Amino acid sequence: MGLGFRTLLYKELLRFWKVGFQTVAAPVLTAMLYLLIFSHVLEAHVKVYDEIAYTAFLVPGLIMMSVLQNAFANSSSSLIQSKVTGNIIFVLLPPLSYREFFAAYVLASVGRGLVVGGGVWLVTLWFVDLHYSHPLWILAFAILGGMMMGALGMVAGIWADKFDQLAAFQNFIIMPLTFLSGVFYSIHSLPEFWQGVSHWNPVFYLIDGFRYGFFGRGDVSPWLGLGVVALCTALFSVVTLYVLQRGYKLRG
Repeated sequence: MGLGFRTLLYKELLRFWKVGFQTVAAPVLTAMLYLLIFSHVLEAHVKVYDEIAYTAFLVPGLIMMSVLQNAFANSSSSLIQSKVTGNIIFVLLPPLSYREFFAAYVLASVGRGLVVGGGVWLVTLWFVDLHYSHPLWILAFAILGGMMMGALGMVAGIWADKFDQLAAFQNFIIMPLTFLSGVFYSIHSLPEFWQGVSHWNPVFYLIDGFRYGFFGRGDVSPWLGLGVVALCTALFSVVTLYVLQRGYKLRG
């Protein structure tokens, strides 16, 4: 990777870091509100895996949800802003390959997702004593999740012509996928039909695999989850690279 890639990556990292109160602090506050409300209402009524308190069960899901949503937001918002304001031309003019273009945006998305997820984790340490049964699983699912959503965010940002379209993509696709993935519940608490439906949601495998890294317990095998997530990440990456190579909605 050359100087152009490093410059674009630096620009994308700096873009969200310079407004950290909005891009980092606000999502952390949102996750904390979820934690406070759901743990207060359900702590005494919901038991998961018998020995795990509901608040402890909830925290890894909130961390991963924050990683995914912010990774998607980073690449999608950057591209749509550049397109709407017209300064996308300054990113396309330098001698960057489409692979470098892709790698810079996805790595920046992973960076923002991990920063926000780390912020949520640090704040939740005041509320719950977490265990870390398999740290490598935690790291693997966090990075893969950021990559998957970063690539999907690029597709959304390239496809959308205005902020309303991007908001629709986020509200009707990203939000349902994350909220119906087991963040707030174990899928074994669902009727059999909805358990089957949940297995078609790739975000479920991210949440479950990430949670497995903390407790050593999950609803499916972490290896199955890793395979599904890796396949989806590869699929979204191939689609994004193809779109970039063709210059769809980027070149006049």
